[in-house]
Amino acid sequence: MSVFSSMRYCLGPPSAHANLWAALALMPFGLFFDFMDGKVARWRKKSSLMGQELDSLADLVRFTTYTSATVSFGVSPAAAAFAMGLRTPVDHLFLTFFVLCGLTRLARFNITVANVPKDATGKSKYFEGTPIPTSLSIVALMAYWVGQGWTLDNLPLGTWASGTVFEFHPVVGLFVLSGVMMTSKTIHIPKP
Repeated sequence: MSVFSSMRYCLGPPSAHANLWAALALMPFGLFFDFMDGKVARWRKKSSLMGQELDSLADLVRFTTYTSATVSFGVSPAAAAFAMGLRTPVDHLFLTFFVLCGLTRLARFNITVANVPKDATGKSKYFEGTPIPTSLSIVALMAYWVGQGWTLDNLPLGTWASGTVFEFHPVVGLFVLSGVMMTSKTIHIPKP
């Protein structure tokens, strides 16, 4: 819904921010549903072959959180950033880098989870790299920008290298930084 709202904003008049607000507001629901799907299944103490199959089809690697997490916290923020005005070819390259870092981070989690130290309950003690939902901090910042009217031609820090093939918006660097932090092997975030 967030991605479609971003696209609807691109199709409408630039002054109508309702779709952009919807795109940004819908992303935190991904965190809620990502958190709740496993909790509800464990609370109900129910499983079925159909549930397991849907689980597998729903997500990329560990299958209930990864595809939805990549869409909710990777693709959706990048689509909203595009809708807001990060539309140069260099911006596209950096936004794609961000999404691919999200995929890489989630795939690597599956591969390395067995090697990460565990607590007494068998859960990993920390995340290697920042968890992909930390991209919601960029979403909150973008919501502030929308509230200030800083979209399209009014993005913070403007456009650099205008009129050249290297034209870009420096705020896209937030996505690059977030992507690098997600894939870092040296950043260890304690798990709650």
